[in-house]
Amino acid sequence: MCDIIVRVDPGRVLFAKNSDREPDEPQVLEWHPRRSGLAGEVRCTHISVPQVDRTHALVLSRPVWMWGGEMGINEHGVVIGNEAVFTKNTVPRDARLTGMDLLRLALERAVSAREAVEVITSLNARYGQGGRCGYEQRYLRYFSSFMIADPVEAFVLETSGSDTALEPVHGARSISNGLSIADFAASHGDKLRTAVSGCRHRRRRTTASATRVTSAADLVQALRDHGDSRWPVYDWYRGAMCAPCMHAGGILVGSQTTASLIVELADGAARCWATATSTPCLSVFKPFTIAAPLDIGPTPGLEPDTSLWWTHERLVRRVMRNPERLAAFLDERDRLEARALAADAEPQAIWNEARTATLRWLTEAESRSASPDTRPWIVRRYWARQRHP
Repeated sequence: MCDIIVRVDPGRVLFAKNSDREPDEPQVLEWHPRRSGLAGEVRCTHISVPQVDRTHALVLSRPVWMWGGEMGINEHGVVIGNEAVFTKNTVPRDARLTGMDLLRLALERAVSAREAVEVITSLNARYGQGGRCGYEQRYLRYFSSFMIADPVEAFVLETSGSDTALEPVHGARSISNGLSIADFAASHGDKLRTAVSGCRHRRRRTTASATRVTSAADLVQALRDHGDSRWPVYDWYRGAMCAPCMHAGGILVGSQTTASLIVELADGAARCWATATSTPCLSVFKPFTIAAPLDIGPTPGLEPDTSLWWTHERLVRRVMRNPERLAAFLDERDRLEARALAADAEPQAIWNEARTATLRWLTEAESRSASPDTRPWIVRRYWARQRHP
């Protein structure tokens, strides 16, 4: 599940996405170089498809157990975000492509947003979507919606089985976990599961944010939005899923923002920032480029380790028991992020400093005397039952 914002102005596109998935599912940010002279097949998450002769360089944010990605950008400035949508069509149980596979294949093969649309629709028509999409929730399957942009234009592409709908974006647009192209939603949308996802609440907020954003800094605040409260607001069945910055804790649904991405496309260049960590309300948005891979530490595993993702996650799970404790770290976070958003930011130095700061914040949080868990009892119960509370 996710929330995507895009603002298209003449000569400039702003793109932002929160990736919302299961809280114990790490997400890795990784660089893939341009390749040529390829042949044979490429193995995706569940199936293999014919390889193309050459692929483009890209940066991808993906759940560590999947081949495809939640979001990414390639060397031509094509940026794509994927989300789950719930429709009347039955999602096949047998192995097919996932929406995240389609996203990565499009980034590897397309030089424009329009071409990315063609890649996704043609592969979806030939192979379809299906198979497991959840990590611990192995039963979870869904079709996908995409926000696809390049420096000139952007599109919303929605799917339900082999059926698709396409809508160009003019000005501000936002999508979440429900079909949003009116006629397609009316004929294909699953009203119950769409309502459970809380997407309408989030889309109202992200659409409002999209109309106001003028900079990457504005997008940062939009992705950190908890709704009408400074801290997460939980309900008993969805947790804090009704705002873009998601926190798990519900009986029926347990999703959390596990990674975030921001891209500004302007003047023939792409400026990019990623958290590579969960919960943007505590994360640092750090700069990167497609051409210069960074050392961001070890790839996170499926169990807690020394990676940035899991180090940050230990901090999150301690301070979110009493969110007022966030205030102890936010001033330093904001100072570091202001330098990260500056035009002259040195990416590797920012990533190094962010990792050092996260380790220090974790040590400080662990050294403080325990404070009461102020979350609702149902949220406390949810986290007590997790493998890594």
